[in-house]
Amino acid sequence: MSEARVIELHYRLDPGTDRALETWVLPEVPVPESQPHDRMLDHLKALLFAWVARTSRSAMVARNLAVRWLEKHPQVGIDPDLCLVEPAPPRAEELESLCLWRRGHRAPRLCIEVVSRNHPYKDYGEVHERYAACGVEELWVLDPRRLGPKKLGGPAPLQIWRREPTGVFVRVHHGGGPARSEVLDAWVHPVSGASMRIADDKAGLSMWLTQEEAERAEKEVALAAREAERVQKEAALAAQEAERAEKEAERAEKEAERAQRLELERRVKELERRFK
Repeated sequence: MSEARVIELHYRLDPGTDRALETWVLPEVPVPESQPHDRMLDHLKALLFAWVARTSRSAMVARNLAVRWLEKHPQVGIDPDLCLVEPAPPRAEELESLCLWRRGHRAPRLCIEVVSRNHPYKDYGEVHERYAACGVEELWVLDPRRLGPKKLGGPAPLQIWRREPTGVFVRVHHGGGPARSEVLDAWVHPVSGASMRIADDKAGLSMWLTQEEAERAEKEVALAAREAERVQKEAALAAQEAERAEKEAERAEKEAERAQRLELERRVKELERRFK
């Protein structure tokens, strides 16, 4: 059996090339998304929202936000399925596009693309070139449903691209998981079904939770604590009842002994009177 080949990919592109101007034009209408695609991204977005909240970061999490980097050609850009921008740009809640030539607008630190059935070639063939061009720090290409074309190296459940200090965009992971995200200081875990999870550790023992999941888990813990307290109180009451019953039995036994002794004394006295 021949050994598997490992191919290391590096990208360094000029973001203002003719190719970019001709083929990297943002779509005028949103591309339809399947329900599995939508659910997965909603869950990942919720995980990132929870991470931003619990780490008190000044960051924005957005879906399908247009990222533009050429002021003279604003139609050129990319709209990641999901992105993390840190620090958050001014008036982030009202932002329609991230324009990197504007003050306070920076390239996303993390972008996530989920391979779709309708456009698998895009996510395997050239999407990383756009992210290399616009300055993204880290890119995940997720293909949990194994939709990627074989001729482009697919299907791979998880690809991670990362920008090196030299500016080169390097694919550092291609295959299954888990794989480490330097931006999040966490691990990406493909799981059964069309999904991905994020964990603090490689073993996946400390999975991230959405705020809703964390609140539900907190309520379940509180409910379990109340149930344990109820059981403990019932056990204490049962112990008290058992102790009371034991004391009552002892009292009844002593009362019976006393009654028996009195009866015996009465008979003895009666016999003594007869024989006087």
